[in-house]
Amino acid sequence: MQGVYAWLLRGGEGTQDAGEIDAHLRDADDFSEADAQWFKTLLHGVLQEAGGLRERFTPYIDRPLGELSPVEHGILLIGSYELVHHLEVPYKVAINEAVELAKSFGGTDGFKFVNGVLDKLAADVRAAEVQAAASQRR
Repeated sequence: MQGVYAWLLRGGEGTQDAGEIDAHLRDADDFSEADAQWFKTLLHGVLQEAGGLRERFTPYIDRPLGELSPVEHGILLIGSYELVHHLEVPYKVAINEAVELAKSFGGTDGFKFVNGVLDKLAADVRAAEVQAAASQRR
């Protein structure tokens, strides 16, 4: 989240900052706790695919993209990336991770917004998985 957030604060365009952001965050004291390969995959993947990811989730937001906080925007990019490009991550896990990030770093009710947007996106991009989960609940 920190890497995508930093990128958004720098303007949120292009991937030229990915290496610099990656190196800076790897030097942080608490980085050893992170999964380094997953961090690299997410950071570089989100930055590379940001335009397409925005196109995917924008239909489900209730305000202009420019009005999203950088935290909500970053979380939606990460959650969307996992939903679209990492089918090995169950959709519920991807959404829950995003919701937990929003609870930790976002505004008071930001997690509800993130949950709603990603839930709608999951129903679109992972329709079979969402339908299978719904039928198991019945």
